[in-house]
Amino acid sequence: MSTPEKPSVYSTEDLLISLCNSVTRVLGVATHSQIHYSGMVQRISKTCLRPEIGCFVLFDGGFSGLVIINFSGQAAMELYANYLLNMGMSKDDLVSSYTSDEVSNVMGELMNQVVGDFTGKVRRELQTHITQNQPKMLVLNKQVQLSVDANLDKPEARRVTFYTANNNIFYLELAIDRTEFIKLYDFEAQEAPDPDALMAQSQEGPPVPAPPPAGQDDTDALLKSLGM
Repeated sequence: MSTPEKPSVYSTEDLLISLCNSVTRVLGVATHSQIHYSGMVQRISKTCLRPEIGCFVLFDGGFSGLVIINFSGQAAMELYANYLLNMGMSKDDLVSSYTSDEVSNVMGELMNQVVGDFTGKVRRELQTHITQNQPKMLVLNKQVQLSVDANLDKPEARRVTFYTANNNIFYLELAIDRTEFIKLYDFEAQEAPDPDALMAQSQEGPPVPAPPPAGQDDTDALLKSLGM
């Protein structure tokens, strides 16, 4: 007699790993550099925006949560510069201070891509749906405890340390409802869309309509429509 298989369970740590992998994937591709995170995670009691650039995003739907990334000035400038240089911008056109609005705008766009990648994986792999708000970026000179209404009944909070290619440090903090996803039956997770293929498809443009048959000008078409 075969014993029934233990159902697959996805917990807070599994969601955290998925989010961390989105951070390394998106930032790595955007900056053409190596991003990695610590193998240890901290269990924390509250989330905070910290100096020098703090960014937060709320998400809601199948489950609710709050994502914060706290960048040091050096980490933000490294990611900002690598991203824009990778996009073809000249080094002379880059700003020199992390307090510039341009740096905040770029880091906000990267944060938006990270959380978008994460929500896509949640939809494909956990078969539920979450939505996100627009990332908020703040340049800070002191620690600020972030207390926002994220509709969390039994929140759990975690902090993970990340390292850039130049060993500059930034931190990801996740607050989320205490939840578990239990697989009821086996299913094939949808494949992630290929960004290069989507970009190539968008550049092709709409299909060009075929020309009318030879000898059929506008007058001929009008007469034919009148039965003449």
